[in-house]
Amino acid sequence: MTVSDDPRGTAALLVDSRGRYLLHLRDANKKICDPGTWSIPGGDREGTETSREAVERELLEETGLVVPLEEFTVVDSLGPDGTKGRIRVYLGTWDGNADELPCPEGIMFRHFDAATIPYLTMCPWTKEVIDLHQAQAPTRLPVPSQDRPGSQARLNVVGVHLYLEQDGKVLLGLRHPDAAFAASTHHFLAGHCEQESAIACLIREAQEEAGVAIAPADLELVHVVHLVDHPGGQPRMGLVFRAQKWTGTPEVREPDRCVSWGWWPSDALPDKIVPYTRAAIEGIRAGRLYTELGW
Repeated sequence: MTVSDDPRGTAALLVDSRGRYLLHLRDANKKICDPGTWSIPGGDREGTETSREAVERELLEETGLVVPLEEFTVVDSLGPDGTKGRIRVYLGTWDGNADELPCPEGIMFRHFDAATIPYLTMCPWTKEVIDLHQAQAPTRLPVPSQDRPGSQARLNVVGVHLYLEQDGKVLLGLRHPDAAFAASTHHFLAGHCEQESAIACLIREAQEEAGVAIAPADLELVHVVHLVDHPGGQPRMGLVFRAQKWTGTPEVREPDRCVSWGWWPSDALPDKIVPYTRAAIEGIRAGRLYTELGW
């Protein structure tokens, strides 16, 4: 099969050693596929991606996970405008804690056993996939435990953050009240690395989020924050880059994520600010390159 023949949609059905399914609660009241339902991680192929490349990228972006996957089935779906499509579904095993997964899109992740599935508001094609999986009487394969910190390698989510300073003031964005992360709180212009370098990611995010153009040569790494929300939580590595110069005046370009941009004195930051953003700014002012939080 050529890439052009492959279904545009991809998804990952992850099952733990107890036979529970990892489900994702999708946003309601948005023009997306199957809003307000429980579904599984996934998304459309981009450019010349194969289905496998796309599902691995989407799984990493939505959950921070890298797990072995095998092809499982192909199902039909409907887009938000009623357009028919197809989704290639992959199967994998994961025994971690759903509460510790990052959730940059949607509401939350949870594990559910097969007996609970009929009582959930389910995405139709996801229900079809789970029913098929159950009908095949799958053998529950053991997967390595992830309960003991340090017992094995753990994927770190990498985020990039832009430090812009003008006349002693730092650029911060006020997150949307409905944002999945840091709602109604000030934060750097930031994003998660996709299949790209950290600098390429930051340049892309600056243009997409605020209409600011930056050349690679004008960025320098000024701070690193290695953090977890609580001991045993999902590790995150935040890379903070300072732009020596840029073009464009920051403007709101993604109003569903950020409602305003403002310049704040670095010694008088807003009360409602992401804790690691404050820690990074304080570290930069003190000339420190590295901060740890939550360990």
